[in-house]
Amino acid sequence: MDYLNGLNPEQKEAVLYTEGPLLIVAGAGAGKTRTITHRIAHLVETGVPAQRILAVTFTNKAAGEMRERIRELTRGKGMPMVATFHSLGVRILREFPKEAGVPKNFTIWDRDDSMRALKRIIEQLDDSLQPRAVLARISREKGGGVSPDEFAEAAVNFRERAVARIWREYEKTLAEEGALDFDDLLSRTLRLLRNSQDVRELLQHRWQYITIDEYQDTNRAQYEIVRLLATPRNNICAVGDLDQAIYTWRQARLENLLEFEASFPGTKVITLEQNYRSTGTIIGAANGVIEKNLNRRPKRLVATRETGEAIQLFQGVNELDEAWFIAQTAAALIEQKIRPGNIAVLYRENFQSRPLEEAMLNFGVPYRVLGTRFFDRKEVKDVLSYLRAAQNEKSRGDIVRIAAVPPRGLGKITLEKMLVGLESDLPAAARNKIANFKQTLANIKSAIDMLPASDVVRYALEESGMELMFKKMGEEGEERLGNVQELVNFATRYDFEKSPDGIEKLLEEAALQSEQDQLEDRHNAVSLMTVHASKGLEFDAVFVTGLEQGLFPSIRVDDGSRDPEEERRLFYVALTRAASKLYLTYAGQRMKYGSREFAVPSEFLSDIDPRFVELAERGQKEYEEETIR
Repeated sequence: MDYLNGLNPEQKEAVLYTEGPLLIVAGAGAGKTRTITHRIAHLVETGVPAQRILAVTFTNKAAGEMRERIRELTRGKGMPMVATFHSLGVRILREFPKEAGVPKNFTIWDRDDSMRALKRIIEQLDDSLQPRAVLARISREKGGGVSPDEFAEAAVNFRERAVARIWREYEKTLAEEGALDFDDLLSRTLRLLRNSQDVRELLQHRWQYITIDEYQDTNRAQYEIVRLLATPRNNICAVGDLDQAIYTWRQARLENLLEFEASFPGTKVITLEQNYRSTGTIIGAANGVIEKNLNRRPKRLVATRETGEAIQLFQGVNELDEAWFIAQTAAALIEQKIRPGNIAVLYRENFQSRPLEEAMLNFGVPYRVLGTRFFDRKEVKDVLSYLRAAQNEKSRGDIVRIAAVPPRGLGKITLEKMLVGLESDLPAAARNKIANFKQTLANIKSAIDMLPASDVVRYALEESGMELMFKKMGEEGEERLGNVQELVNFATRYDFEKSPDGIEKLLEEAALQSEQDQLEDRHNAVSLMTVHASKGLEFDAVFVTGLEQGLFPSIRVDDGSRDPEEERRLFYVALTRAASKLYLTYAGQRMKYGSREFAVPSEFLSDIDPRFVELAERGQKEYEEETIR
């Protein structure tokens, strides 16, 4: 029982409690991943077959870390199923496609695929609705387990009836192209579990011990999937923290955690309050902030580290002055031997990154901006579209995307006739171009069926003509080719899979990546990111920027309302990313939407005990507006 060594009493209690429902309320930095993995190791060590255990989390990064820790603890005694909710849905739907009513080799659409389809449908229906708003509504309804027919029946006004009409056409398009969108991976899985008793009972028997991480982030569909899989044994362990619930705008339901004991009678509740990450000063500030919220389970973090340095507070003249201070301070920290990769700059909105980038460049501070996923880069998506189109000849969106990458003389009319099967109406020259394009896809399909995944990506890059195209583009082409070659490197992790499973898994992972699942940056650089993207991460030094009323806390532009408790939870998450050094900054005025506005310091600053804070001193080199220009 070596795996019990080093656990505190609450962690050990959670590890040893294995039968019946268990709710672990885990504060920030309280060692929840350690507790989860040691509990799973305990199940395996006490005779539970690894294949009877399911662990679900929210990012591929978290799932990968969990697998590695479990592998080390169980020492070859088997690996439980560790997955994200969406990858779990993919696995279930691919195993039971007939029962679920989906193609076995369905394509997974990302948000861009969905937006393109909705734009085309709305144009055809001559509707005035915005595709982004329609997609958000469809996503919300699917996340709540609502079907298109149920939504249409409940529609009460013209707008909802219009959305219902567009949604039905959208579903037809998905079916015609053999695709599922991101939300279908959950809604279709839920429908399958509800409608097929045989599948439900088989999976209930397969996974008799279930662990759900970040339970406060689950939506209604995820809750129902968990409930159906856990029945009737209810050996379910949910781990969560309402103080870190920052995704209600993605339909996360706080009620799932608040009502856990009602949903699973006989629940044992264990609270983890010892924080192993941050100094006492940072924890004291975080406690003072979050205790203002009412909709939470009472909990107070206890620091296990030293008191540490005071939190530094800086007011800039404007956003450029603020950015200048942050970059200069980051440079000084790097001189003090803090690795750039252990420094983060957090902001509420993406637009705040521009002056920060300028300042980092001015001071020669290496940085990276998180937000654009590796798999969202155009050249990477183009290669993935070649692979998807080769696998699925019905995938109209992918074919349209790659028809002119590189240019091959397939115009809009020619392409449209090809897609609807009217190639015979075209001149011989156009038919030859179509035949060559189709042959390219057929060649790539043959490679998928025969070669290891990395060789397939390398072959697709060459066979498509993209490699030659990039080589002719000079310096820009070299950078793009480098990104695609990194995709070849990434694909090697699937080379041990038999063909064509390797490419299928590569395409799945690319579609299911989250903000935090970017490929590891090969450069050691300061991270610039939104607070939302920082959740689950930790750094030695953290700058929380833009602490002004209307920015952080945010006021929604569309209707002027906001959820003050969620904004405060977001600030709490930002504070608790810092291990040793914490800087809070704001500007006296800020440029917004082309006009300069005077700013008022954030109300959150007054929630922090003044004893934890001191005013930051400028470095030797002060901000000058002309210099930064």
